[in-house]
Amino acid sequence: MIRLAIQKSGRLNNDSLTLLKDCGINIENGKDQLKTSATNFPVEVFFLRNGDIPQYLRDGVVDLAIVGENLLEEKGSDLEIIEKLGFSKCRVSIAFPKEVEFKSISDLNGKRIATSYPNTVKTFLKENNINAEIHVINGSVEIAPNIGLADAICDIVSSGSTLFKNNLKEVLLIAKSQAVLVKSNELTNDQIEIVNKLLFRLKSVLRAKKSRYILLNAPNEKINAISSILPVLKSPTVLPLAQKGWSSMHSVINSEDFWEVINQLKENGAEDILVCPIEKMVL
Repeated sequence: MIRLAIQKSGRLNNDSLTLLKDCGINIENGKDQLKTSATNFPVEVFFLRNGDIPQYLRDGVVDLAIVGENLLEEKGSDLEIIEKLGFSKCRVSIAFPKEVEFKSISDLNGKRIATSYPNTVKTFLKENNINAEIHVINGSVEIAPNIGLADAICDIVSSGSTLFKNNLKEVLLIAKSQAVLVKSNELTNDQIEIVNKLLFRLKSVLRAKKSRYILLNAPNEKINAISSILPVLKSPTVLPLAQKGWSSMHSVINSEDFWEVINQLKENGAEDILVCPIEKMVL
């Protein structure tokens, strides 16, 4: 049995539970539960306050955790990331009131910066030789400039809507963040075996999310040219069509390169192109 910690509420909680479900792990998540067990996989899930998770990993209370990179930068730089998960993406940025002009990083000198990430901000200021005053706030950082507590804030930003509502503008990116899987240093051999099984499922799901299954028809004389455009798997599947001189080709493409690949396929004679999502992808 392994113990996995996730954030007890919010976007990261929802995305983490969705990922586990996509991996075929059934979690019964009742309201206000501290922990629950999967019905079909040897994992116990703990629902914990986000900021406490790094210490629980160090103390061996939990074996794995799904957290944001921004939290590790602040409280868990000594912990090992074993997989980047690609969801709950955000950025750590400095924001000023809209009416305040910001020209360069030197404008931070002498300013009061409110933040929930003091270590991250201290490191950033030190690396850039900036002398500023840090006010630590655990909660609604964005109100600090409006009540006169600070001149600027440093906080996580996803869509920017919270900044907009509080008359703030994002002026400086400090770091980018996404959800990651982190492990404790106290795993037994049996637990490592379970972790590897979980990683196998995670990678299959994540790989599928980044890929698309593609089917197309092509003249036989164009098969080699089209095959060179579809490099994701070992080689495309080629099946003859009833129409003489034509074949159907099946392969997988990277979703990020989708439109560029489609254009190349069309230029090389591909027709009747069909693209489908992939649920799981095991290599």
